[in-house]
Order: sequence, then C-alpha cells, then structure tokens
Amino acid sequence: MATAIWNQRRTRDANGFWASGHMPTLIAAFLYFDLAFMVWVLLGPLAPEIAKTLALTPAEKGLMVATPTLAGAVLRIVNGLLVDRIGPKTAGAISQVIVIAGLFGAWMLGVDSFAGTLALGVILGFAGASFAIALPLASRWYPPQHQGKAMGLAGMGNSGTVLAALFAPALAKLFGWNAVLGLACIPLVLVFAAYMAMAKDAPNAPAPKTLGQYLTPLTSADAWSLMGFYAVTFGGFVGLAASLPIYFTDRFGLTTVQAGYCTAACVFAGSLVRPMGGALADAVGGVRTLTGVFAIAALALAGVAMADSVTAAMALFVVAMLALGTGNGAVFQLVPQRFAAEIGVMTGLVGFAGGIGGFYLASSLGIARQVTGSFSGGFLIFAALALVALAALTLVKRGWRARWGAADTVRI
Repeated sequence: MATAIWNQRRTRDANGFWASGHMPTLIAAFLYFDLAFMVWVLLGPLAPEIAKTLALTPAEKGLMVATPTLAGAVLRIVNGLLVDRIGPKTAGAISQVIVIAGLFGAWMLGVDSFAGTLALGVILGFAGASFAIALPLASRWYPPQHQGKAMGLAGMGNSGTVLAALFAPALAKLFGWNAVLGLACIPLVLVFAAYMAMAKDAPNAPAPKTLGQYLTPLTSADAWSLMGFYAVTFGGFVGLAASLPIYFTDRFGLTTVQAGYCTAACVFAGSLVRPMGGALADAVGGVRTLTGVFAIAALALAGVAMADSVTAAMALFVVAMLALGTGNGAVFQLVPQRFAAEIGVMTGLVGFAGGIGGFYLASSLGIARQVTGSFSGGFLIFAALALVALAALTLVKRGWRARWGAADTVRI
C-alpha cells in the first residue's frame, strides 16, 4: 500500500518537486545533518582556545581539527552499509545517540590532553558520517529529475558549520571551551526528538546485499571519478570550515570571536549555494557545473595564498566557498544518475572521499604553517588539485554523456 501511494506521488506531478517526495523526511534529514555538521567541526572554532590551554604546536592544531574529518570519512562507509542494511532512519538514530553520549561524557570528564582531543575527534566523526545517512534518507523519496534539488536541500545541512563558527567562540569565552561540549547536547537532543517523529524510510529501499555486492561500485571507474571530484569540492569546503578559525587568528591576529564571525561568513556562502548547485546541475548538467566550479575554486585558493589583508582573504574565501558549495550539489546530482541502485553505499564512498580531502587540507595547512611559517603552500597545493580535477572531468565527460544521458529527464 505504501509503495503504491509513493509511486502515485511520483507520477502525479513529475515536474513538481514538493509534491514528488516526502517533505517531513526532507526536513528531518536537513535538521539532523545541520546539527551533526555543527558538532563535527566544533573543534575548529574552539581550536585557538584549546591550543592555548594545552600548548599545542601548529601541526598539532591542524591534526586536531582534521581528526573528526578523517574519522567521519571512514565512518561514512560504515554508515553507507548500514543504510542499505537496516534503513537510514535507524542508522541515523544510532549515530545521533553515540554523538550525544560522547559529547556529554567529554563535558563531564573533561578533555585535558592532546590525545584527549584526538579521542573526542573520533567521536565527532560519527556526526560527520551523518552525510551517508541524511542524503539517502531524503534522496530515496524523490524521482531522478529532482535528485539535485533533494540532495541539495538535505545537504544544505552543512550550514551547521556556520552555527559552530558563530556561537562556539562566544560561548567558550563566557563559560570555557569544555562547557561548550555539554551545551551542544541541548540542541542535539531536541533535533533527535524531531527526527524520530518526522523521518520515514522510503518504501522503495533496495533489497539487502552481501558485503561483496556493496563494494561492487568500486569496480567502476565512474565511482572513482565521482569520489575524486568530491574529495576536492567537499574536502575543500569542510577543510576550510575547520581551519579558518586557526588561519584568521594566526595569520591576522584576530580574536577567537572575530575569527568565528569571519569563518561564519565564509562558510555560510558555501552552505547557501549547495541546493542551488543541485538545481543548477539539474538545469544545465552536473558536468558543466563542475567545470566552472573547479576553475573558480583553483583561482580563488591560489589568490588566498597571496592575500595580505583580512578583507582580501575573506573575499577570496567567499568566492572559493561559493564554488565548492555549488560543486557539492553538482556531484550529488550526478551520483544517483549513475548509481541509483547503490545510492546508500555510493553516498558513503563518495562522502568518504570528501572527508579524506578535508582531512588532507586541514592537516596540510597546519604542517605548512609549522614547516614554512606560512599557510600559503597548503592553499597552493589544493588549488593545483582543483586543476587536476578539472582535467580529469574533461577526459571523462564525453563518455558519461554517451552512457548516462539516454533519459530525457536527466541532464549530465
């Protein structure tokens, strides 16, 4: 019965996005993703204060803010498997409980060593792994011609990074940075309650597969290409979101609160355009969208390496974040077109690659700062990676359009 109703909804209004899916689930996916991302990058805005308390080196600061990204990358594969095995709603509930319990425990016990920050980073990785749950939770309710918009709106939950940048430094100044870990549990519990009430698994879930079948997409060059592209777009976005508070305080001597405001402005730009990137890719094609994304991001990040003022750096970061955020939406317009039957595991695999990209950027900026005294080398290398992605896209796009573009409703 539920399947029949869902199919009727899909066919009743093929061109109407809001009527073609399940809005309460889309909202629940967004809220879950938003608060999960807030705590995933929480160590970034708190890093300057934590570093003072624990006397961390630049490389240690970089590794500290990069650890949640790496843990989230690995756990995204696990969550991708769980989504196809037990369903996205249950997988999301488990992940949220782990994060809430971990933050509450860290607040109660305290974090008083570099090793403790790394352990906390692993717990926060479960929040970052929400990506592999929230997106298929929403995506499975929507037809192919609306995948870009559905994935973009659910994925706009990465705006949670703005909340962390805005509020964490100010709360840390008032109550101490360790107290922020406990305070974060309050909105997480509220969203968990809303999620359990609103989210619903789509009735068209694929049948469970064996472990070997889950990893079948890795035999396809298309999967590796999409993973590589997302390592640049999402990796750039989350790596910058985690690192900018350190950059602004170290490079220009801003206070932690001022650095948080600057970071929030930059991150907001990238978060805002993610659904627009999906919609743009629906309209003109994911390949065309990504072509512009990689070129603009490379130029902006190269410019950041030479920026000599806060104003110039912020302007370039905003441009880079706008491009990278658009690219995030564009990649996930393409993923369901090629891997609709494996969307759960592909979301995990592509998300894993994005997390690896973010870990590399955040950690390399810290290493560059410690070794050379400047962040410039890290930015220049990542700009070069964007150009490599542009070259790779140019090589594969003709084959993609020939093999994927048969359906009239799909733009590649």
